[in-house]
Amino acid sequence: MFWSEKTVLILLSIWLAGCKSEDKAPDVVKNYFDIRGFFNSEATRLGNKNTVVLKTVSDNHSSEEKKVTIADWQNELELFSESDINKASWKDSYKTEKKSNTVIYVAAEPGLRTRKISITRSLAGKISRIQIENKAENMLYTSVENLNYYPDSLYIIDKFQKVRILGPHHYIITGKLK
Repeated sequence: MFWSEKTVLILLSIWLAGCKSEDKAPDVVKNYFDIRGFFNSEATRLGNKNTVVLKTVSDNHSSEEKKVTIADWQNELELFSESDINKASWKDSYKTEKKSNTVIYVAAEPGLRTRKISITRSLAGKISRIQIENKAENMLYTSVENLNYYPDSLYIIDKFQKVRILGPHHYIITGKLK
């Protein structure tokens, strides 16, 4: 079957009209502090500065320390970013507490991985510390993470895992920003 040029142009115009992008509201409503957005911007900022880090990795009982320049800050701060609690289905899943210059989000449901987030600000309103507690547990696996981030200073990833067959594994990553 052969179509005329006019028919092809009309069909192409209809198809292209259907491909227009629509302005949609974002899928994520920010009910709580935007952890993912904060750490994405920190990753970009630190990557642009070529920040040197004194990085210590402790695995069970051994430890190693090196001065490094982190090539991929998105990956380095991924555990922090993954602790974002701004999902539409979690709108009422966290209780918000305010204590002087700290806002604390506490999980209201036992099955949520991110159990607690504390965000402390200086008197000038700048974030001085973010502390995150994560926990995941099932019949075969337990994982507990304590994450601390001090902008322009230090980050600590303290993770304990226990896999039923393999046993416990504890590691701590400390990055001192220079």
